[in-house]
Amino acid sequence: MAHSAPLPLTLGELRSSRLYSEARIAHRTVKDEMRENLIIRLREKKPLFDGIVGYDDTVVPQVANAILSRQNFILLGLRGQAKSRILRALTGLLDAHTPYIAGCEIRDNPYAPLCRRCKERLEADGEATTIAWLTPDDRYVEKLATPDVTVADLIGDLDPIKAARGGHDLASEFTMHYGLLPRANRGIFAVNELPDLAGKIQVALFNILQEGDVQIKGYPVRLALDVALVFSANPEDYTARGKIVTPLKDRIGSEIRTHYAATVEEGIAITRQEAWTERHLETLEIPAFLREIVEQVAFQAREDRRVDKKSGVSQRLPISTLELVVSNAERRALGHGEKLIVPRITDLYAALPGITGKLELEYEGELRGADTIVREILRNAVAKVYDKYFSETNTQQIEQWFHLGGTLQVDDTDSSREIVKNLGEIQGLVDKLAPLGVKAKDEPALVVAAAEFLLEGLYAHKKLSRSEERGFSAPDKAGRREQRQASGEDEQQYEDWQQRRSGRRGSFN
Repeated sequence: MAHSAPLPLTLGELRSSRLYSEARIAHRTVKDEMRENLIIRLREKKPLFDGIVGYDDTVVPQVANAILSRQNFILLGLRGQAKSRILRALTGLLDAHTPYIAGCEIRDNPYAPLCRRCKERLEADGEATTIAWLTPDDRYVEKLATPDVTVADLIGDLDPIKAARGGHDLASEFTMHYGLLPRANRGIFAVNELPDLAGKIQVALFNILQEGDVQIKGYPVRLALDVALVFSANPEDYTARGKIVTPLKDRIGSEIRTHYAATVEEGIAITRQEAWTERHLETLEIPAFLREIVEQVAFQAREDRRVDKKSGVSQRLPISTLELVVSNAERRALGHGEKLIVPRITDLYAALPGITGKLELEYEGELRGADTIVREILRNAVAKVYDKYFSETNTQQIEQWFHLGGTLQVDDTDSSREIVKNLGEIQGLVDKLAPLGVKAKDEPALVVAAAEFLLEGLYAHKKLSRSEERGFSAPDKAGRREQRQASGEDEQQYEDWQQRRSGRRGSFN
C-alpha cells in the first residue's frame, strides 16, 4: 500500500485519511495484510521473492499457499538453503507504512490498542494523540533459538524498578518489560532453529499465540498479539529428535521443505548472484568452465558418502570458494603486473581452506583427513566438467609428448606469458582448446587457464601425473596400471606383453 502524500501525524488526521481510516485498518491483521499484498503480486505476475533461485516450482508456491491461508509456517531444510533469506523477504508483503501510537513499545494499533498505557493516552489526548510510522523492516523481528533463551527474552518480565518508580503493584501492566515477541506485534516474528528452544519456552510461545496469555512469575499477563509467526529448522532436529512440543507443532500450519539447487546451472546462478567478484580493480574474466567446476565441487561433496548428509553441504561453499579463487587470481595478477585477471585451476586448489571449513565428515572421512577428501572431490569435479568439453577430443598427441619425457610446470611464480611459451613446446595443445573457445592469439591468461584445465582433466582421468607443485608429467607405473584396470585390460596380458617387448629389445643388441 503506497503513500505519496504526507503521512498523518495525529489520530484525527489518521481518521480522515482514506488509506488509513478506521474501517480500513482497525481489524486488519498482519496476516490479512500479507494476503492482500500477495494477491496483488499474483495478479500483476510479479515475483514473490527477489533473488531466490531454483524454488519457483517447489518452495515458493507452498509459501504462497501458506500466506493465502493465513497460516504460520516452518521451513525445514539443511544449512545454506536460503531459509533465513526467504523469511526476511516476507517483509516485501507488508505495507510501505504502518501507523502506531508514538512511543508504544509494542507498536499498538491506534484504533485498537492492547496496552494499558496507550488506552489511557487515547482517553487523555483523543484526536491529538501522536502517530508514528513503521517501515516493513521495522516490523520484522528475528531470534536465533538457543537452549539458554528464557521466557523473559521471548515474552518479557516484571520490572521491579518500574514498579518502584511508578508506585505500581507488581501485578500491574505498567511493570511489564516486554520481550521480543510483544515487540514484534503487528509484524513478523521469525525463530531460527526452533528445536533448540527449551520445552517450557515453546509452551509459553504456544500459550501467547493460542490463548493470548502467559504467566510471568505467577502473574497472568494477557496479550492478544497480532503476529505472523514463521520458523526454520533442520529436518533431523525437527522430526527425528522430537524436540518440538506437540501443541506448538500442531499450531504450525505448513511444513515446507527447502532443498539445494537441483542443477549445476541453478547453482551457478545463485553463486554468481551472491559471490563478491566485482572488485573494480582490474579487468576480471571468470571462465565458464571454472564456474562449473566450483559448483560441481558442491554437487560432488553432497554425493560423497564420506561427507555427513545430515549436516549437508551449504550453498555457501561454492560462494566462498569462488571468492577465494578470484582473490588468488587477483593476487597473482597484481604480482606480475597483469591487467587481465583470469582464475584457473591453480586458484581452485589455493581455495582449499575455504572448502574444508564447510564440510562435516563422517568417521571414514575423518580417518582419511579433510584435505585428502577435498582433493579427491576437486579431482572428480574437474573430471566431470572435463568430459563435458573434451569427451570428443583426441589427446593422444599431448599424452605422447609427456610419455617421451616432457614435463611442464604451471606455477603462480611464473607470469602467464612465460607459461604460454612453455605450452608452445607441447605440439597440438593449444589447438585442442577449441571446445573452450580459446585460440592461440587470445590473451595469455586465458590460454593458460584453458590449457591448465585440459591438463588437469587428463590428470583427473589418470592419463597424466601431477606433483603438488603443479608439475605435469607422464603417469608413473602405478598410475598406468590403475588406468589399465579401469579400462578393463587384463594385468597378466600386460605383463606378458612387457616380457615379449623386452625380448625383442634384447635381440637387437
